[in-house]
Amino acid sequence: MRRFLLLANASLIAGLCAAIPAAAAEAAAATAEAAAEQQPVSAGEELGEEIVVTAQKTEQKLKDVPITVTAYTGRTLREIGVTQFDQLAAFVPGLNVQEQSPNNPGFVIRGITSDSGSSQGSPAVTVYLNGVDVSRSRGSYFDLYDLERTEVVKGPQSTLFGTAAAVGVVSIITAKPRPGLSGELRVGYGNFNQRRIDGHINIGNDTLALRVAGAVKLRDGVVENIAGRPGSQTPNGPRIDDLNGQGQYGARVSLRYTPNADVTVDLVGTYDGQRAPGTAFTSRTFAPTGGTTNSYTFKEISGSPFSKRDLGLDQPGLERNVYDLNLTASYKIDDAWSVTTVAGYRNFDSLEVFDADGTQAWYLEFAEDARGEQISAEARVNYTSDTVRAFAGANYFWETGFQRVPFSTEEGIFAQCTLRVVSGLGCINNTTGVVEAAQATALLTGGLFTSLPYASEQFRNSATIDTFSLFADVTIIPVPRLEFNIGGRWLTENRQSGFSSRIPNSVLTGAPFFGGPSTNGAVFTAARRFDAFLPRANILFRATDNINLYATYSRGRRSPVLQLTAQTVAGQVVPSIREFPAEIVDNFEGGIKGSFGGVNFGIGAYILKYKDFQITVPGVPPRIENADATNKGIEAEITAAVSPYVSLFANGAYIDAKVNNDARFGNFANDRFRLQSRWQGAIGGTFRIPVIDGLETFFTPTITHRSSIFFELPNNPVTSQGPVTLANLRAGVRDPDAKWEVIGFVNNLFDQEYLLDAGNTGGAFGIPTFIRGLPQLFGVEAVVRF
Repeated sequence: MRRFLLLANASLIAGLCAAIPAAAAEAAAATAEAAAEQQPVSAGEELGEEIVVTAQKTEQKLKDVPITVTAYTGRTLREIGVTQFDQLAAFVPGLNVQEQSPNNPGFVIRGITSDSGSSQGSPAVTVYLNGVDVSRSRGSYFDLYDLERTEVVKGPQSTLFGTAAAVGVVSIITAKPRPGLSGELRVGYGNFNQRRIDGHINIGNDTLALRVAGAVKLRDGVVENIAGRPGSQTPNGPRIDDLNGQGQYGARVSLRYTPNADVTVDLVGTYDGQRAPGTAFTSRTFAPTGGTTNSYTFKEISGSPFSKRDLGLDQPGLERNVYDLNLTASYKIDDAWSVTTVAGYRNFDSLEVFDADGTQAWYLEFAEDARGEQISAEARVNYTSDTVRAFAGANYFWETGFQRVPFSTEEGIFAQCTLRVVSGLGCINNTTGVVEAAQATALLTGGLFTSLPYASEQFRNSATIDTFSLFADVTIIPVPRLEFNIGGRWLTENRQSGFSSRIPNSVLTGAPFFGGPSTNGAVFTAARRFDAFLPRANILFRATDNINLYATYSRGRRSPVLQLTAQTVAGQVVPSIREFPAEIVDNFEGGIKGSFGGVNFGIGAYILKYKDFQITVPGVPPRIENADATNKGIEAEITAAVSPYVSLFANGAYIDAKVNNDARFGNFANDRFRLQSRWQGAIGGTFRIPVIDGLETFFTPTITHRSSIFFELPNNPVTSQGPVTLANLRAGVRDPDAKWEVIGFVNNLFDQEYLLDAGNTGGAFGIPTFIRGLPQLFGVEAVVRF
């Protein structure tokens, strides 16, 4: 099947490429004429305009969609300064995105988190790029630039998305080529040596158009790392970079071919990559030399002296590459019928080296090497009339990948810091910063050894998953004010899990330090097949010309986990297979949407019931537990174009997401979901002030708030964060037709101190680590458009 899809995609691309030379001459001849007609978009042109979305596989105004959707145009995102997922989440009620690093993003919708790196599990929150599922955690992050719009669809949507999103979808649609000559260039500089350059150029006519876009965002680390510098335990080096920096590189080429009014073919190729310094895991147990255990001061993260050999990079950091190819073709048969096909290919490789103990000790030095490949194909038929809208089709999704976790330590340091094997000897002296545990090897071996390096390919989990599904969805419109919708998706999936490990015995203990028995490189495999049917139903009632009421029921499913590790039975190392059932979500929701002139609003309430909710407990390797859970909430948002010079927005959400209070669920009972605040909201606006003819000033202040969160289950006050309120400001001067802009920006205006994460791998060894959020970032940008 995979080979057939590759050949089919290749033939489509070949057909498109064959058409390019014939159309290229026409495109070149028409460009000058089209460019003369092309004008920059006025800075106020979109104020009060309703956004058109395609969440239900057809173009609809947002208020006519009987499900909860938050959408922003690419232009609005530029105005409020959103260029990455965590910034987007601050303006979407019910969405939270934790960017610990681009390799480890956590997408949270209505309390459900997708951030596991295991190849054997499945995400609960689906991320879509141009209509294709890209949700696998280590391949899901990408830069947000040159966008047409974003749509965040909340609640299970079984018929709308190929992998039957369990609790919601973050859908990103990139800007497509259009007739004419146009372009944009943005450059910026700020504190912490922030450097940014991005933009696009578009050329074409009504038949063939090309758009090339790219972005580079660089920033030095915002957390000082004294390792390898005077005053540290290693004053003569090697010098380790400051932490929590940014090195983001992206490029996209888009081609649109429209031989006639009934056919549109889009081919989009994207590269996203990172070359970034390490993540600032901070220990509150052990202090850096001359420092404290405060999460917001300098660190001393030294890593492993054999980091390049054992872990893959010479110091903590990230190297990641993601390649994506998307082909979408639509054919309008007549006024009622149309056909759409979407094919995608995605490949990612990511290597992140991190200091899991967050100290100067050669103690818990890990890497994660994650790689994956995905192929997807979908075909659907749409029908539209005055009384019926319907679509039906089939989807195939295949992926394979692995996650490998190497480990490096010094045996005496590990044994002493973890087990306290030498009485009276500490791990790290918090007064001097000296790693006292470095003496343990000499003491335990009677001076025979002073250092015993220990390294292992701790474990390697892998999986190959293919899913085939059939779906259909129909909307009946018996009278103009009433719509009934019903649909469903049947799917079958084959899951094959693999596991192998190379875990040497410690010289000091004669056994592995942790991680279970070693397979000595032998690969264990297990396979299962699973089937499911997922329905949805909606009602939309147009109470007036301006107000719509809706109610919805939908079922979501997070795939079963076929977890494969190793165990020892009768002295033999054999596979250990645990099958965790699918997480089933039943969603009941109702709300109201409306628009009055320049005011658009929506409010919805929901209750979700979870059966076999999958809880991931940190560890090496992590483990999974099942429980039942309930989630109740309300979401609301409003935008208002007060005048051609003032536009305002506000949104908020209340989410009460908990494991059910049942003794069967042990210490998870009645705990709140991780990474989900009970309250969140945002407010802001854009204010334009004409100065003289051809010049205006503008201000875009925004404030975001979230209440306290827990970073782990079971809930622990130690690994939590209190309420966080952040203010951002963008202001500048520009040409009213947006031909040029000069912008000053400040993010985290009042330099609020807050945590991004807590617990982490260190928590599994009794020393939780903490990652601080970004401090105040400010700078200036200049933009030119034509």
